[in-house]
Amino acid sequence: MSGTESQQTAQESQAELIVLGKITSVFGIKGWVKVYSYTDPMENLLAYPTWQLRLQGQSKFIRKLDGRKHGKGLVVKLEGIDTPEDARLLSGAEILLNKTELPTLSEGDYYWSQLIGLKVSNLQGQLLGKVSSLLETGANDVLVVKACQGSFDQQERLIPWLIPNVVRQVNLETAQIDVDWDADF
Repeated sequence: MSGTESQQTAQESQAELIVLGKITSVFGIKGWVKVYSYTDPMENLLAYPTWQLRLQGQSKFIRKLDGRKHGKGLVVKLEGIDTPEDARLLSGAEILLNKTELPTLSEGDYYWSQLIGLKVSNLQGQLLGKVSSLLETGANDVLVVKACQGSFDQQERLIPWLIPNVVRQVNLETAQIDVDWDADF
């Protein structure tokens, strides 16, 4: 395998990974770590027995031995991490999972990672931008749509994820979301 092929394979495998959470700090004196989970509910992260951690461009696999909800996050015991000093070395590490390991969703349900980067157009055919992120507000999720090449204007928009009242259609194959949303909002 040439260097170019190796680099391409690494890039392709990175594209198949999604970030499910992040190790934030040390918890206690026995090597436990505090974890912020991006899953909903947050405890879903604990269902995966092996995690891929990425910190400062380096990745490694590590087994989760135990974990539970604690306050607004999770606390987790990882294999081979037995002291606060060991745990501190993992602070800031992203917890990754291959997309193929995620549960299959029902039709009409989407992972946030599937929506990020999709173009958003209104019913008048105006390109409003691309989804840059999503916000969880309690009442409903919100698409953060930022201007992109070809956008109607340069405005950032917050569009509620309300199907079918606002979000009319999501087409992953064409990377397009159609919304009933006035460009002046």
